[in-house]
Amino acid sequence: MRAARPGQFIVGAFVATILLGTLLLMLPVARTGAPGWPTGVEPPVLGPAIGRGAPLSVALFTATSATSVTGLIVVDTATYWSGFGQAVLLVLMQIGGLGTMTIAALVAIVIARRLGLHQRSLTAAATGELHLGDVRLVIVRIATLAVLAQAVGTALMALRFLVLGQDPGTAVFHALFLAISAFNNAGFAPYTDSLIGYGADAAIILPVSALIILGGLGFPVLIELRRRFRMPRRYSLNTRLVLVGTALLLAGGWLAMAVLEWRNPDTLGGRPLGTKLLLSWFASVSPRTAGFNSVDIAGQYDVTWLVTDLLMFVGGGPAGTAGGIKVTTALVIAYIVVTEIRGERAVNALGRRLSRSVHRQALTVAALSALAVLIVTMGLMILTPADLDRSLFEAVSAFATVGLSTGITAELPGAAQGLIIVLMFIGRLGPVTVAAALALSRRTKLYEYPKDRPLIG
Repeated sequence: MRAARPGQFIVGAFVATILLGTLLLMLPVARTGAPGWPTGVEPPVLGPAIGRGAPLSVALFTATSATSVTGLIVVDTATYWSGFGQAVLLVLMQIGGLGTMTIAALVAIVIARRLGLHQRSLTAAATGELHLGDVRLVIVRIATLAVLAQAVGTALMALRFLVLGQDPGTAVFHALFLAISAFNNAGFAPYTDSLIGYGADAAIILPVSALIILGGLGFPVLIELRRRFRMPRRYSLNTRLVLVGTALLLAGGWLAMAVLEWRNPDTLGGRPLGTKLLLSWFASVSPRTAGFNSVDIAGQYDVTWLVTDLLMFVGGGPAGTAGGIKVTTALVIAYIVVTEIRGERAVNALGRRLSRSVHRQALTVAALSALAVLIVTMGLMILTPADLDRSLFEAVSAFATVGLSTGITAELPGAAQGLIIVLMFIGRLGPVTVAAALALSRRTKLYEYPKDRPLIG
């Protein structure tokens, strides 16, 4: 029997995690019994329910959103799900953020103290590691970095919640929930209004921002930063591209959000200067696939939605918790365009020449991603009364595993929910598995067709 490729195993493990999460969320113990939203509104539901548990459609949508670390919701996380249900979401977010293959490899290391060759190859494909011999060390470092970052974030936010008057148990749980959700770029929050209630509180917004950025850099970058902290000149091209691209997007997004929304009475207008800067900063950080919001997204201007669409579509760094086409993909395409405009032959980036296989991979990932977003956007416009702006925003948010919404998610009919579920799935695994397949399945043809040159443009 022919062995399955790493991409197939990764997809299979991802599907299995979603199905198990769906089953657990359907259990009556996972639900409080409250309506979908505090206002009493119930979302459109499909499928059976186990007793008084969540219906199949609600559980499947939520499990997919948590495992794909997206954050789109059809029911209120704070009131609909019980403590058990929220704990299930925490586990799904952690598995989705670190990766099913990474978690499986970590369990094998703890229990068996070793990894087989096949499991090393699967984990290497999932984490972006090129050397199979280093996989075990990489897995341990990923787990250590994740636990350390989330622990520090939990401690900082728990102290703040205690100062604000929350009881110790609630303060620690809410801080832990936010830390796991932020580092894994999931966007789930234990509050009905996401982080709007803490939008002006730097002691909450800044730790959440830091965790989002760290998780969004990608594990290869985090590991290299840790290993070569004192030798920045020796950073790999991938690390330098991610750091440069992240800085440009954060700064550009911060400036754009501040300028566009400065006088908007529904978002930044009428706020103190410091609060405006903090809110616009977070509005730039969160679309990098995190999905928290500290202002009402529905109250933003249409042009701000478009800027957010661009930030979401690019996303963060590869082989991490972020979604989107990735910063490296966007920069490679930008370098290709600049090279073509200049009439040069070789595509160079930060002192290195990019191989032609990288050109093809970047263009393929971007093209397939744009096609997926376009198809779902059209589907939402057909199935719902939402206009182009809202439909595009919802589709990009789902594909980029962000979780921001203009407010239409909970009202989507069953067929539209199905489209979003598929897009969240593709967004989390699609570009990664496509890039891995292109890298792992190189076939050499014994012949070539005659060369020709069609007219372009």
